[in-house]
Amino acid sequence: MQVKINGKSEEVQGATVLDLLKAKNIDPHMVAVELNNTMLERDHLGNTQIKDGDHLELLFYMGGGR
Repeated sequence: MQVKINGKSEEVQGATVLDLLKAKNIDPHMVAVELNNTMLERDHLGNTQIKDGDHLELLFYMGGGR
C-alpha cells in the first residue's frame, strides 16, 4: 500500500505503526508519530493500523545544545 512518510510516498506492507518503525530500524522511544494530523500516544503504536493513503510524520528527538 502507498502511504506518505514525512511528505514522501513509500510502499509499505499492511501493518501497525510499531511494525513500520521496526522495519525502518527506528526506536519507538526516540520518535513521536503523527498519523493523519493526529499525534499518537506511544502506548497505541502497536495497535494502530496503517491504511492505504495514510500520512505519517515521524518527529525525532535530538540531543545536544549548550
